[in-house]
Amino acid sequence: MANKNIGNDEPRCSFCGKPEAEVEHLLAAPGDNIYICNNCVSICQSELNRQEAKVATDAVALLPPEKLKAELDKYIIGQDEAKRVLSVAVYNHYKRVNYNLRNVTHGGRSRDDERTAAERGSTHDDGVELSKSNILMFGPSGCGKTLLAQTLSKILNVPFAMVDATTLTEAGYVGEDVENILLRLIKNADFDIAAAERGIIYIDEVDKIARKSENVSITRDVSGEGVQQSLLKIIESTVSSIPPNGGRKHPQQEFIHMDTTNVLFILGGAFVGLDKIVSDRLGKTRIGFGGAVQKEKTSDEVLPQVQPQDLIKFGLIPELVGRVPVTVALHDLKSDDLVRVLTEPKNAVVKQYVKLLDLDGVQLEFDVGALSAIADKAIALHTGARGLRTIVENAMLDIMYKVPSDKTIKKIIITSETIRDGKPPQVVKDAA
Repeated sequence: MANKNIGNDEPRCSFCGKPEAEVEHLLAAPGDNIYICNNCVSICQSELNRQEAKVATDAVALLPPEKLKAELDKYIIGQDEAKRVLSVAVYNHYKRVNYNLRNVTHGGRSRDDERTAAERGSTHDDGVELSKSNILMFGPSGCGKTLLAQTLSKILNVPFAMVDATTLTEAGYVGEDVENILLRLIKNADFDIAAAERGIIYIDEVDKIARKSENVSITRDVSGEGVQQSLLKIIESTVSSIPPNGGRKHPQQEFIHMDTTNVLFILGGAFVGLDKIVSDRLGKTRIGFGGAVQKEKTSDEVLPQVQPQDLIKFGLIPELVGRVPVTVALHDLKSDDLVRVLTEPKNAVVKQYVKLLDLDGVQLEFDVGALSAIADKAIALHTGARGLRTIVENAMLDIMYKVPSDKTIKKIIITSETIRDGKPPQVVKDAA
């Protein structure tokens, strides 16, 4: 700071340069000829208040894990253990984000932290660093991995982006650069970089970029191990330079700079065969006359016991496994689960069709047999919850085509025969 009092006999504010006669108060600071006037103090206080308000705005509104799971229950049926694990992991992640925001503003400790510590009569070591815990979800197709990630971002009101890992390639090869994932998040945040830096990125089909064997290959695996290597730097913590229009980088273009320190990465995939790897590890028991014969465990029993070495054997590189310390196993949805998916969540398919026909003045019902038939058909097609809407769409197509034109229709009942055999639903018309 330049001292504006040098060579002057009359004291002056060291910030604005006004003499003592032109201000109401002039406060002296330790040192020679260093002063600050009341006007500059007010300006400084306003700036501090603005920064504190910005932190309050930037901070993510957190729900404790129990309430976060309760919100997930409104949209997602089953997967209770997975929802518990995710609720704790996401809560801890954004608690860390908010803590870091306060520390940046107040130089290491927030005022609330200081008051709380004083009230408890204890102190905290400001040198403690809270590490980021990204998440890996594995489970069969249609079990709710993508919906879990999307719903979490909706509940927390943070930007969300999703990408299919199979479209990514290592930098310099034909395909999509890994850093373009960040551009999707920025676009979904309406180019608010600060908001994007607190967002969630879901990378699906991660199992498809597993390297082909445990042995390091001398050939390039640009859509497998090479992509995993490229993901490392953005998943951990880095300031990435991103072309604003996507595509490849070149020296002459401008870049968007984004810090990924507080971005939560959720990785997902079916990981077909991972259960066998875990079973083989768990099954290495003593054999012979003294060896006990063990009953073969189901996939749902085995997958929750996944260890890092199992993921490495599957084909993920050790460095990537180390960056996703939280693992979540999802299981196949049973028939009863799929019936609940059809009817209970806020965005349930059946509720949507009931509402659509209600807007036309028509009452829609699905009998119990129809709901079970839809669930059984989805299981037979191995589509999980993802296929439910398609099955309902096909069953409803003809009736949705006719209803807007036929004002005599008052009620429609979808039966099991409608779903299984393609028979027309029962139609109740106005007696007049």
